[in-house]
Amino acid sequence: MARPRDPHRRTEILDAAIEHLAETGMANLSLRPLAQALGHSTRVLTHHFADKDDLFRAVLERLDEVQHTQLRATEGWDDTARGIGTIVRDSWQRHLAPENLAATRLIHEIEGLAAAGRLRGRVPAFLADRAEFVAAALVARGLPPGAARTRATFLNSAYAGLQTDVLITGDRTRTEAALDELCALADSWTAAPAQP
Repeated sequence: MARPRDPHRRTEILDAAIEHLAETGMANLSLRPLAQALGHSTRVLTHHFADKDDLFRAVLERLDEVQHTQLRATEGWDDTARGIGTIVRDSWQRHLAPENLAATRLIHEIEGLAAAGRLRGRVPAFLADRAEFVAAALVARGLPPGAARTRATFLNSAYAGLQTDVLITGDRTRTEAALDELCALADSWTAAPAQP
């Protein structure tokens, strides 16, 4: 009789796999080298994941959970007195901190795989969650829902583009100058009109 799967152990293995994949990338994901890198036999992985595709799906689901938790933990997102630009800058610093850089690269790699149609129709939920998260923050600051969704899409796309730029070029000075302009624009969307 097969040993029952331990959900806690499965999550531990997934987190270790994500940490490894954040360093090596998803392009060459293979069970045997991954198992070796994690210090397990391939049988340990296949006990928890039916095959490579099942592992890949589980990685996406776990990243969705982690990203969702991080979004909700963003300091001040629900404090309407705090500007959107400040939240964006804080997020930028967190994503590009040395301890989070590999995971940020992995997220961008997965986004690239999704854009290239290589995820077989699976779109990571955290991509849609980001737009809804930012839109909700904009609505809370007075924007109508339709405008908030449009501007959230714009803000997320510009932010992701700037992140990709700095990950590729390493030029933080130029990209962060552009980020400052993006943050000022985002703040202007919810600024109170000047009194006459």
